[in-house]
Amino acid sequence: MKILIVDDEPLVRKSLSRACRSRGHEVIEACDGSEGLSLWGTSAPDLVFLDVLMPGLSGPELLREAGPIKGKAKVILMSAYSGEHNIVTAQQLGADLFIPKPFEDIFSVVTKGEELAKAEDLVGNGR
Repeated sequence: MKILIVDDEPLVRKSLSRACRSRGHEVIEACDGSEGLSLWGTSAPDLVFLDVLMPGLSGPELLREAGPIKGKAKVILMSAYSGEHNIVTAQQLGADLFIPKPFEDIFSVVTKGEELAKAEDLVGNGR
C-alpha cells in the first residue's frame, strides 16, 4: 500500500513512517500542506495521514484543495487539538477518520489505517 504522511512535526512523521515501512508499505513524507498537496497529486496514495494544524496550508485546506486529485485515497486526520476536531468534523472536511495526538500506540494507528484502506478494497472489489 502507498501511504502519504503530511505532518510538520518531524518526530510524528518519522515515527509513522518507520511503523508503516515495518509493515511493508511504501511511504512518502511531506513536511507541510503545500508539499503534501504536490506529492498527493503525483503519487496517488491509497492512504493519507494528515495533520490538522500546519504552517501554510492546513490539513482541512489541503483536503479542499485536493478535490479531484483525492482519488480513492482514505484520509486520516490527526490533531493534538481534539476539542476542535472529531470524526464528525473530520468527515465534513472530507476525511474518513480522526485520530487524536499524541498516539498511545503508533502501531495501532497504522493498523487503523490498514483496516480503513482494506475495507475500501473489499468494497471496491465487490466482496
